[in-house]
Order: sequence, then C-alpha cells, then structure tokens
Amino acid sequence: MTNLKNIAVYCGAATGNDPIYTNSAKELGHWITKNNYGLTYGGGRFGLMGVLAETVLSDNGYVHGIITKSLASRDLSKQNLSKLDIVDSMDIRKRSMLDNSIASIALPGGPGTLEEISEAYSWTRIGDNNNPCIFYNVNHYYDALEEFFDTMTKNEFLTETDRRKLLFSDSLEEIKEFIDSYIPPKLRSFKDVK
Repeated sequence: MTNLKNIAVYCGAATGNDPIYTNSAKELGHWITKNNYGLTYGGGRFGLMGVLAETVLSDNGYVHGIITKSLASRDLSKQNLSKLDIVDSMDIRKRSMLDNSIASIALPGGPGTLEEISEAYSWTRIGDNNNPCIFYNVNHYYDALEEFFDTMTKNEFLTETDRRKLLFSDSLEEIKEFIDSYIPPKLRSFKDVK
C-alpha cells in the first residue's frame, strides 16, 4: 500500500438534512477504491467523514486518518482505519493531508470543510501545493461559492488562468479527468499599484 496514491477528502462531521449527501459520500468512497486510490481524511467517525471512511473500508480500500490530539481525546476518531495519525494541531493535520495525497476534494460540509479546501487552493497559487482542488458539487451545494469565485475573477482578484485550476463538478468522471490532466498553476505574480 505504500505506493498507493491517496485522495484527500474534506467533509462534514454531520450528514446534512438530505440523504443525497450521505449517498454522495458513499459514491465518492466507491469511486476512490474503484480507481485504485486510497483515502486521506480527517480521521473522524461521525457525519460524512464516517460514512466515507466506512465505505472505502467496506470495499477493502486503504484509509489514512489524520486527527488532532484534542479531537481524538474527545473520542471522535474512527478506530478501524488502515492508518491513524494523531497530530498536535490543525495546521499539522492540514499540511499532512496535503503531503499524503495527490488531489483534494471537498464534499458538502461546514466552515471547517470550506476553510481546509480554500487553504489548499490558495496554497496552489503560491507554490505550496501542487495538488488539484475540487468541490464535489452535489445537489448544487457549492453553486453560490462557484459564483463567488467567478466574481473574484471578474474583479481581478483571481486570474482566469488560476480560476480554471479550481473545479466545481457533480460528475466523478469529470473529476477524474481533471485530476489526470492537472498542471499546477504558475507561481502568482504581483504588480505595483500605480
């Protein structure tokens, strides 16, 4: 399993109020094992995190959980994983998830999910992350956010080239194609204000 390529997935410790979110976590889990990937995720046992991990494990897939000491001490970590790392801080957790994966995907989730995938994407623009970042846009969950990234681009806070390096999609086929063909953006350049 050491040369297995992992996908980092960020998602909620809740399941949301529509079965489509749980079903999408299961679909993503099956897709991960079907495509010979492993899963790197936040190590939790609740919500979509637990559903996703359990699905990959049920397919005899590889699951690497990375959780903080404070969360593990509250009995939030899933115990039957292929590997579980307990780290000191969220910063270490996030860096470790990126370092142990070839792509980052966000399922629907709350502020933590949004923060983690946004940071991963922002790091691509400064050269600290070479992995593609993807919002798995189930049930149009991320439509408003996709529109906001387009607004950033329209107002020239994000280049069109870099905007194309962030995918919003509800198609796992399109997500696979994006991962396979991804080329990291060039380092962000800056200009003086005249």
